[in-house]
Amino acid sequence: MKAAIGMEVLKTKGRKIWLVVAVMMAVQLLWAGWAISNKDADDLIQGWMFFLYQFPMLNCIIMPVIAAVVASRLSDVEHKGQTFKLLETIIPAQRIFAAKFIWGSIYMLGAALGQLAIMIGMGFALQFGGPVPWGALAGYLFFTLVVSLTIYIFQQGVSMLVANQMVPMTLGLVGGFIGLFSMFFPQGFQKLILWSYYGVLMQVGMNWDQVTRATDFYWTAIDWSGFGLILIFFVLIYGIGRTLFVRREV
Repeated sequence: MKAAIGMEVLKTKGRKIWLVVAVMMAVQLLWAGWAISNKDADDLIQGWMFFLYQFPMLNCIIMPVIAAVVASRLSDVEHKGQTFKLLETIIPAQRIFAAKFIWGSIYMLGAALGQLAIMIGMGFALQFGGPVPWGALAGYLFFTLVVSLTIYIFQQGVSMLVANQMVPMTLGLVGGFIGLFSMFFPQGFQKLILWSYYGVLMQVGMNWDQVTRATDFYWTAIDWSGFGLILIFFVLIYGIGRTLFVRREV
């Protein structure tokens, strides 16, 4: 496995995949700065909850795009050179699949850590009210990573099976928009859509008063049934994707 991962590392040198992650993090940083710029001192008291509510919604678009780009960039080299069969003479197909997942997961972890750094950095810089909710921030990192890796393994499976990388890229974009719009529907419906789990596993809710136009955020209980479902989705997608890839290469 070490050799397989090492090959993935070597193949991605000079492909500037980290630049894509950095650009998307810059987009989130700019959005966070814009979203918080019109908040007064009273609003900043709930600053931590504001970010923990808004970032998952933004992730419905941002993280699927990152997953689609990373998965595509890790697979298009073999498609262009038609080297999947050649690689299998050296490394078993299931190990190739696992190595691409492990290396791709590093990029997804980097993106999730970048988001956490943005929230913490801006929280300290703007002096958000109350103690820092370290537990909720750790939960945000964990749930974001779990959902992102599930979406990533879906994108990886499609990218490794389909030579035309516009197909998985389009799926990533469409899925992200579907996930975002599904957050306005009942949670039971959201659980049917892979890309909406950023919202399902949110730790913060919002009340909006139409009369006063005042927004109030509050802590919510974690949807552990939703967490269990996303784990099931991950196992199923990983297993199906690996099986289809192995059979394709036989």
